[in-house]
Amino acid sequence: MLKVAEVSKSFATPQGALPVLRGVSLDLGAGETLALMGESGSGKSTLLHLVAGLDTVDSGTIHLGDTEVTGLSDSGRAGLRKGRVGVVFQQFNLIGSLGVGANLAFQARLAGRYDSQWQDELTERLGLTGLTDRYPEQLSGGQQQRVAIGRALAARPDLLLADEPTGNLDAETGDAVMDLTLDLVRRSNCALLMVTHSERSAAMLSRQARLERGQLVA
Repeated sequence: MLKVAEVSKSFATPQGALPVLRGVSLDLGAGETLALMGESGSGKSTLLHLVAGLDTVDSGTIHLGDTEVTGLSDSGRAGLRKGRVGVVFQQFNLIGSLGVGANLAFQARLAGRYDSQWQDELTERLGLTGLTDRYPEQLSGGQQQRVAIGRALAARPDLLLADEPTGNLDAETGDAVMDLTLDLVRRSNCALLMVTHSERSAAMLSRQARLERGQLVA
């Protein structure tokens, strides 16, 4: 499903190039879940952004199935995020002018993959029934995160990428969100790559790996 091979990435600074990733390789199969851990600055979010096609590698390759993500144009990578790759950000990034129902359906409609039955199931399973006409500002943090997860899964992506999805939630709410996310991932049979600082959340996934100074050590 996902194959990252010898990926390196540096960023320009006034002092010169700053290496962030140094020859990182990993594989993730359909239905597998992997927690990516490491200290701040170890390259976790950078790797997630490269896999999502939000940035480009210096060297190495990233494949999603038969598609080489690193060989796509900007528009090609954007097209990948419309349907085959779902992304959940720590800050939710919901569309404030749209209600919950429209936010949930947004990515699926954009990808031409809207499925009303799946939308109804997501709405029910995410505990959002009765909230579909509310706007994001009228929701709690946990409710907003559930909408963000539902939006990413609505298009039935091959790969779900999550960057600290419970980082803004208390432990109890975070556990509930993780349980629900993993159950919906299983229902969708998509792969999950999650960046987290939380040992508690990481232990809920089938595999764990750690980045240190831009290199994968486990």
